[in-house]
Amino acid sequence: MNAKNLVLVVAIAMLAACNTGGLNRSDGTYAPGVAGEMDIDGLLVGHRLMAAGEYELALKAYIRGAAQHGINVDTLSAMGSANLKLGRLWQAEKLLRQAVDEDPDFPPAWNNLGVTLVEMGNYPEAVEAFRRAFAADNGNSDQIRDNLRLALAKVEDPAYAAPNENGTFQLVRRGAGDYLILTTP
Repeated sequence: MNAKNLVLVVAIAMLAACNTGGLNRSDGTYAPGVAGEMDIDGLLVGHRLMAAGEYELALKAYIRGAAQHGINVDTLSAMGSANLKLGRLWQAEKLLRQAVDEDPDFPPAWNNLGVTLVEMGNYPEAVEAFRRAFAADNGNSDQIRDNLRLALAKVEDPAYAAPNENGTFQLVRRGAGDYLILTTP
């Protein structure tokens, strides 16, 4: 390659480096990156998967959400609830206890910890968790009130099943300012 061609190649390379187009254009279009780098909220995807009954996929989405948002009360509570639905009670309890330690005034975490404790047969502690959830929510959630009522009945009679309710406890998660209910199967 002669000197004239070498200068031409270097000049083109320098001009290309100054160009704002290409793979990282400033107009909002870009080449796709590595899978998982999308700006999709893992918590939102996880909530939708939980509602669809896809608990394992929801847990994976919540883990991605934790990578996006950090480990906080929302991600801990969500991962704990997914583990509860998967029957992984010890993992659920551990995550939900971390969530209530992180934010003692977060009703869904207290409620879901109560549901986990009921599933483990620890009714007295479940009652206390439901009481804390009810107090943190200022008594606004009918679902938490129902869970508290059922847990109190279980303390008095562990074989108790509410008529027409089969004794099912309900998980609560935080949505856009609302508490959304996930019923147990």
